[in-house]
Amino acid sequence: MTDVPWLDLDGRHVWHPYTQMATAAPPIPVARAEGSYLYTPDGRQILDAIGSWWTSIHGHGHPRIVRAIAEQAARLDHVIFAGFAHEPAARLAAALVRIAPKGLDRVFFSDDGSTSVEVALKMAYQHFRNRGEERPLFVGLDRGYHGDTFGAMAAGGVEEFHGAFRPLLFRALRAPAPHCWTCDSPGGRGRCAVECARKLGDLLSTHAGRVAAVIIEPMLLGAGGMIVCTREYLLAVREACDRRGVLFIADEVLTGFGRTGKMMACEHGPVKPDILCLSKALTGGTLPLAATLCTEEIYRSFLSKEPGKALLHGHSYTANPIACAAALESLAILEEGRGVERARAIEAIHKSRLDRLRRLPGVVDVRTIGVMAAVELEPAGAGGYFDERGPRLQKEFLDRGILLRPLGNVVYTLPPLSITDAEVHRIHDAIAEVLKKT
Repeated sequence: MTDVPWLDLDGRHVWHPYTQMATAAPPIPVARAEGSYLYTPDGRQILDAIGSWWTSIHGHGHPRIVRAIAEQAARLDHVIFAGFAHEPAARLAAALVRIAPKGLDRVFFSDDGSTSVEVALKMAYQHFRNRGEERPLFVGLDRGYHGDTFGAMAAGGVEEFHGAFRPLLFRALRAPAPHCWTCDSPGGRGRCAVECARKLGDLLSTHAGRVAAVIIEPMLLGAGGMIVCTREYLLAVREACDRRGVLFIADEVLTGFGRTGKMMACEHGPVKPDILCLSKALTGGTLPLAATLCTEEIYRSFLSKEPGKALLHGHSYTANPIACAAALESLAILEEGRGVERARAIEAIHKSRLDRLRRLPGVVDVRTIGVMAAVELEPAGAGGYFDERGPRLQKEFLDRGILLRPLGNVVYTLPPLSITDAEVHRIHDAIAEVLKKT
């Protein structure tokens, strides 16, 4: 689009995320967005089938959220949150406590998903340290993803993203991801999830008294390949932590706010984590904001006359009032619009369409939970995130007016709750057409 003058500035000065700038195609300019669609300067319409990296949950430009942002910006745009308070943050904290698993009564605000995890890791480690215990280890999952800051990378298990930095990261232990279709467990598919949980438990026993917390993405491992877990696995992880006195961190940055057909994915167990990480859809995809919730017991372990026992973590924009106002309105829309029920309706369409896709040549697995549907293909080239077909498939979908960004050989959709049934079918039609062609 040579008639978009600011694209030249982008080309000369901007470094885009998760992009090999030497080989990537020029970025697609977006002039505006509305509902489920992005619009380019020349009027082209693109269906946002991944919710703009899983953030947009009500579609773009929801008028109620736009109005809440404008009204809050005119009233109070920002204030330091150390030693000060404001109504949007207080009301949002109470709302999050209400919808979270029971017992998570304290809320620490930050700015994005990675940072919510950093806060959780600090909370877990210092909780034990403040009690006189030294527990320097964490346990994460192979293919687990928790963000790109250093603590989040250490806890994650996607080598394609973080392997280059491994020498700089603190030590974390890895348990197998419950990716059932790849498992050779004699118990068969489903039973293997219990075997994975047993191996995690064995890891905790081997390092008894040294592990501060286990961190997982409950029910759905996102960037690691859209791996769907079972409720039995979730329950077994909670039990393994309880048996050994280890904290359980639930990273619901992706899965929170109805995406899996429950308000929080932990409800599929149901299980109650000790620490819960939230971001992405928290503001309806409009502004950066994150929250880390924890139990009263963890919070009280930081209370002391010693200043050094406080949680010495913060950000200039902690609990930004405008972002908090957007989040409050987003939660209201989610509950009033029966968002969880809508996710289940989308899942029903996914199931019916995935049954057909399963039979296509080259498809090795299909899976869905809530609004997420994934088709895993036989690896080509490097396989995984670097599978050579990913960029080619993305272009094929864009040529059809649909934004899908495959995770290598895993083609997935994770649309906003506002998407129509017809638009969901359109996505599946495009996936079927492209996969038959390739």
